Amino acid sequence: MRGLPVQFGRMLVSIAVSSLVCASADANSPLRRLPPVASASSKQLPLDEPLPVLLASSEQPLLYEPPHLIEPQNEYTTLLPPLEDIAWTKGDYRIVPYGSLWGSASYDTGRTSPGPFVLFVPSRDVEGEPAFNIDTRRTRLGLDVIGPNIRFFNNAKSGGKVEIDFHGAFVIENKPGVLLRHAYGEIYDDEFRLLAGQYWDLISPLNPGTLSYSVGWGGGNIGFRRMQVRLERNRAISDRLLLVLQASINQNIVSDFQQTAGVETESSGWPVLQGRLAVTREVNAICCLPITVGVSGHIGEEGFDFTTIGPAPLNLPPADDARVKTWSLNVDLHAPITDWWGVQGEFFTGLNLDSFLGGAVQGVDLTTREGIHSTGGWLEIWYDWTTQLHSRTGYGIDDPRNSDLFSGRTHNKFLYVNSSFDVTEMLNFGVEVTYWKTLYLGNAPGESVRIEFAGRYDF
Repeated sequence: MRGLPVQFGRMLVSIAVSSLVCASADANSPLRRLPPVASASSKQLPLDEPLPVLLASSEQPLLYEPPHLIEPQNEYTTLLPPLEDIAWTKGDYRIVPYGSLWGSASYDTGRTSPGPFVLFVPSRDVEGEPAFNIDTRRTRLGLDVIGPNIRFFNNAKSGGKVEIDFHGAFVIENKPGVLLRHAYGEIYDDEFRLLAGQYWDLISPLNPGTLSYSVGWGGGNIGFRRMQVRLERNRAISDRLLLVLQASINQNIVSDFQQTAGVETESSGWPVLQGRLAVTREVNAICCLPITVGVSGHIGEEGFDFTTIGPAPLNLPPADDARVKTWSLNVDLHAPITDWWGVQGEFFTGLNLDSFLGGAVQGVDLTTREGIHSTGGWLEIWYDWTTQLHSRTGYGIDDPRNSDLFSGRTHNKFLYVNSSFDVTEMLNFGVEVTYWKTLYLGNAPGESVRIEFAGRYDF
């Protein structure tokens, strides 16, 4: 546990140093001409949870949008007309529908939780038998809204997004519930962005290119979606160096003890504060592509009413308006080495990270009523064999501090390798093999190998 931050930090530093050495041959093109990075496209099937492009599809990417988040121009064609051609208009507003039809089939050598995707593996003392799943609940539907320019903000553009999938609460497998993914409005130009609504966390903004819907949550990849007010500001330090500053105030989400008798969760009187500082460096396109390094963090608190005596051996008395801190410090790196392969990864350390899907999806220990410290991260290598065939290999780990626990998960990790093929710009297929292992305090570990096939059709 103690050596994990040092080892992971050395790994990220070595990658960054080697990438910056490659960057020594400066390019002459200005930063605004940074090319999209096809290898990390959200159009490629493995990125089930990519950070979306800031603008609607009819707009050009903003200057401050990190290169790995920009949608590339694909060479493939489709027989269907683009939805932009049949968009709805209402006065000065343009509404563009879009969607993704997802399907997956998976076999687990040991049953996983929650099942259709993996957050952890239950102890073999509890489970252990194999499982088979066919799932289409990750199918998404959405609307991009392109609004009029706002004179008060120096004629900045306006827009928004509403997006759902079907991983909400459900009674049985074939009666899924609707889950709100995004619902926000924004005002933006080439230098700033103001956003209000439900959107991605600022902290740890990258996602590994796994086929799984859960993209490594609980296994080293933290960050989810929540209601927020966000301000972003970018500044070009030179023709080849871009500085991005982001800050947000966020709704306090309490995930622990939602179904625990004797515990009532409540929002505290303070929002969760998040911030991120990132630098993008443009380098010689023959050697390397733009490298982005970010540092982020958050601070806040969660509220609980403990209405009964706590579990043994401490048997803590009931407590009203208990408050538990939550915080994190994070580093993210996206480093294309060439236009067909590169590395990306994140490191985190923090306290009470359950609502950010950290701490092996644990935030507060019920016996002590104290927050659980956790440290981890993930690292991935991607390789594009052709413009249509892509591979990704990665490893993630989430390591809660054992001394903070009286029971629960003490270690969670995963290792994956996958390959995906773009049949057309809109149709992708992929296959992935993932190994998960979860350790427990006082119980046998849980292990599982998942073989998953997935297909995605965008429209």
